[in-house]
Amino acid sequence: MYIQRVRRIQNGKTYESVLLRESVRTPKGPRARTVLHLNRMPPELQSAIIAAVEGKEMVALPDLEVSAVLNYGGLAVLREAWERFGLERLFASIPEERQRKLLLAMIFGRILFPSSKLALREKAVGSLLARSCGLEQDEAFDEEDLYGAMDALDGRWSGIERWLYREAFPGGVSLVLYDLTSVYFEGDGPKGLARYGYSRDHRQDRQQVLLAVATDLEGIPLHVEVLRGNRSDSTTLTGLLVNLRRRLRIREATFVFDGGMKSRWNLEMLTGLELQYVTRANQSKLRELVKLLPRDSQPELWDKTRLLEIEQDGVGYVIAGGEERAFRDANRRKRRVARGEEELKALAESLPKGIDPVQLGSRVGRRLERLKAHKYFLYGIDGTGRFFWKRNEEAIRQEASLDGWYLLETNLPVQKAAPETVLRHYKGLAAVESAFSDLKSSLEVRPVYHWRPDRVRNHVRICFLAYWLTAKLSQEWKKLGVTEDVRRILQQLQSIRVGTLYAAGKDLGKRLAHIPKPLESWIDRLGIRSLFRNPPAWATA
Repeated sequence: MYIQRVRRIQNGKTYESVLLRESVRTPKGPRARTVLHLNRMPPELQSAIIAAVEGKEMVALPDLEVSAVLNYGGLAVLREAWERFGLERLFASIPEERQRKLLLAMIFGRILFPSSKLALREKAVGSLLARSCGLEQDEAFDEEDLYGAMDALDGRWSGIERWLYREAFPGGVSLVLYDLTSVYFEGDGPKGLARYGYSRDHRQDRQQVLLAVATDLEGIPLHVEVLRGNRSDSTTLTGLLVNLRRRLRIREATFVFDGGMKSRWNLEMLTGLELQYVTRANQSKLRELVKLLPRDSQPELWDKTRLLEIEQDGVGYVIAGGEERAFRDANRRKRRVARGEEELKALAESLPKGIDPVQLGSRVGRRLERLKAHKYFLYGIDGTGRFFWKRNEEAIRQEASLDGWYLLETNLPVQKAAPETVLRHYKGLAAVESAFSDLKSSLEVRPVYHWRPDRVRNHVRICFLAYWLTAKLSQEWKKLGVTEDVRRILQQLQSIRVGTLYAAGKDLGKRLAHIPKPLESWIDRLGIRSLFRNPPAWATA
């Protein structure tokens, strides 16, 4: 450590800042960081610290103790929330205390500094992560110990998920939002679980697994499942219903899911179980319904903010749209047509004359389907045996007439199925996307190789618990008017360091390192100043 004096001139006046700095080694080389702003401390304390750092002797020096200064701000908030929500009971059935503490450390680590298990020890350096979880400050976070702790979740997860559900929803839920995403492996995934399939990350060259997440309308997660990487979306809904009914005892609820999971079997099953649903129908159904409308009620004449309700064969439909969605649809079609034209021009130059028409159709069709541009073009072989292509202007015009519009389908009773209610339920799927965003931001730093399916599932479960905790905090903070990302706030608060400074003969008590003003505003808005005015015992031990 060393003392640095910084002078600056402002409006003709000279100001001097006295900083306590330390040198640190990072992957990018040596760096320096500020430990304390000494200007904000009493003069006698400033002098004592400067003398100690510069090696000067003074009478009171034997009575002066400068403790290690470590990051703890975000940990203080998380630990307080963990205790307040009573989450220590989550792992009560795990007999080994050290495993319970390591699980807690992995959850906190995923929120504050997402990293692989191999990197957790490095990321925890300079923080009070270990001590906040009841571990020794020099905890090694050995990878085998961490995997052993995760293995303790096997056979206990259904009870943990059930307990979380009861705590978050004591009165049950009336709305369940469900969606899927995929997560790929850089190396080999577990045999039988990791497969090649449709990748939402556009990495068809990597093996993947599917993540299925169910949440409520506010984004509080109910259930997570890890599925085989090549399953079709529509085959996953039955398993979800079985799990939710058996594990969480959900008997009456409205299920909201995207069009990819819609199938006749799924809808008939939901109706047969007397469950309501809201989903998105395909564009062909939308065009079918539009054709039934009078000429003076066609979509191009509508106000994009207007909702239109239609009933057909006992099923309710709501046509909804928006200007932003119309802009997105038009741009997406423009990009696909442009990519299709480039592909067709390249093919026309490379195809030999006299190519077999069947072989040509298969070759061209596969390429256009990959670009999702097949419906925008007509192609074939002319009378001279040469390949030709052109835009399908009629198909483009028909699609453009429905830009911005989409069709929602529901079996909700009429008294519950106001168009605005149906649309609000469907738009709630954004809450699931938020859950995926947090889960996948943690999983992006996964180890390269996962050999065992149970460890992949437990890896996802740790991320699920981290998301559950931040989602509950987000729910509380929104009531205080704070809508910013919880993880970002916690990571900024984590930069706050705590140090205990004593001076002989002076009743200075315990003091905090300087808190930057932007963070002070967060602390005041969230009402958590007491955590920093009187640091918890584990932070000052």
